[in-house]
Amino acid sequence: MQGKFNISVFILSVCLVTLCAFGTISCRKTDDITPADTTFTRLLTKQVLRSDILNGNINYEVFLPENYNNSTDSFPVVYLLHGFGDNETSWYSGGRLFYYTSIYASEIVPIIYVMPQGFNSYYVNRYNGKYKYMDMFVQELVPEIDSLFRTKADKSQRAVMGYSMGGYGALILPAMNPDVFSISVPLSMSFRTDEQYMAEPDGVFDYQWGPIFGGIGTTGTARLTDYFKQYSPFYFFKEGDLSRFDKLKILIDCGDDEESLSVTNNTLHCVMRDNNIKHEYRVSNGAHSWDYWHNSLHEALVYISTAFLGKDYPEVPALIDVGPALLAENTKLLTLTDMGIDAGILIPPDYDSVAGNYPVIYLIHDFSLGKREEERNDLFTLIYNSMLASKLPKSIVVEIPAESSILTKAGMHQIVSRISSEYACREDNKSRILIGNGNGGGIANQLVQEDTLFYGSCYLFNAILPEGVKANGGSAFYYLEGSDESAGYSEYNSLYLDLRDKGKKFEYRIQQGDDSFPSFLKGFADSFGILKKTLTN
Repeated sequence: MQGKFNISVFILSVCLVTLCAFGTISCRKTDDITPADTTFTRLLTKQVLRSDILNGNINYEVFLPENYNNSTDSFPVVYLLHGFGDNETSWYSGGRLFYYTSIYASEIVPIIYVMPQGFNSYYVNRYNGKYKYMDMFVQELVPEIDSLFRTKADKSQRAVMGYSMGGYGALILPAMNPDVFSISVPLSMSFRTDEQYMAEPDGVFDYQWGPIFGGIGTTGTARLTDYFKQYSPFYFFKEGDLSRFDKLKILIDCGDDEESLSVTNNTLHCVMRDNNIKHEYRVSNGAHSWDYWHNSLHEALVYISTAFLGKDYPEVPALIDVGPALLAENTKLLTLTDMGIDAGILIPPDYDSVAGNYPVIYLIHDFSLGKREEERNDLFTLIYNSMLASKLPKSIVVEIPAESSILTKAGMHQIVSRISSEYACREDNKSRILIGNGNGGGIANQLVQEDTLFYGSCYLFNAILPEGVKANGGSAFYYLEGSDESAGYSEYNSLYLDLRDKGKKFEYRIQQGDDSFPSFLKGFADSFGILKKTLTN
């Protein structure tokens, strides 16, 4: 009987394997399959550090480079920190560490990843000295990892990356221990400004914050203990000898749909800019989820690898490829002699052969000195080829130099009337879109402020805005795109906060770069997904 049972099991096993191989049944989802070159022998689970400082055990996991066992090389280390309520397994369960390190392997150096158990510690010592987590991390965990594995035991080869609570840990550990860590990558960092901290509900404060920074049972300014201030980046990035942060390499990333953390992170970016703390800052579309952090991992890992190699991270994006050159008949230069301007006109594909009316994009162009024609051609080429590829709906584009004196409420009505009389345009305000960069962005914002029902959308790119700028009271949709090195970072923050407070429809982005044309062109191209929705609604 035993023999027959074994044969039956064998036959059943073969059938199941065959069915999986030929797709007859679904064994597991494709995106959950660990790549063939990544095996579980590389993951060391349930590792335990016996901590004398904490008088207890700390669990941690280690993910080794693919060639670790087949070489004598030493490797840099990234400490991956989890969020509040999660644990040491989160980075390879929800984070899918195996998958992302595999698909980006050609762009990053081989790395040892260490994932420690952080409890709900926020990765710092408690104010009362009863739970010194940061001391354990620096004095026990890091030396243990260096003793057990072939690490490059130097601060230049140690990075900390984390999400949410772990994002704060990724900032505070290097900031407080720059002699141990040199690279910091906080994703959707969970912390609070003073105002947010004081506004926390009593139950939340007493459970999440008070046990760490002190002030349990207090309200208002009493919560702002000296210990809290000591560990708040809104204080330590403004006080003392700030040169202690000069060697740190910091990349901060946060989604624009966060309930409160986007305000926290954006405010921190402004504080760091105000005090010349060098860093990279990104804001993309997304909320507090692994979907957002997955999308952040590519640049985060490349940034870390670039630092490990001792190289400088590029300050501005490379100029994008705008596609095949335009033919002369695709563009026109409309001389409005009576208005004193030359407006560049881009005609959409098939305009002369297909009946119908088109939305109109009014592009108020702040061009580099002596480069209007060159930059307009790049913009028109990018837009035209994007229309051909169906990345944008077919539209008429009117380019107006930002220096034009006609760019007033009345003057724009004249221009719109003239364009409508000569081209097949849609007349509804949703099909009338303002786009501006630099000074042109400031003008576009002012036009929307003064004419709340005339334009459906306003897209601003590194716009030069007035101090304390506010959103208008109309229904216009805003797309607010800035660069992390832009001069107008503070004004962008003001407009962003006002858009949030007023509950207006908007998208907010901060990308790599400065106020240059390459940064504008890259940001403009990145907006096409949203612009397409705007043009088709």
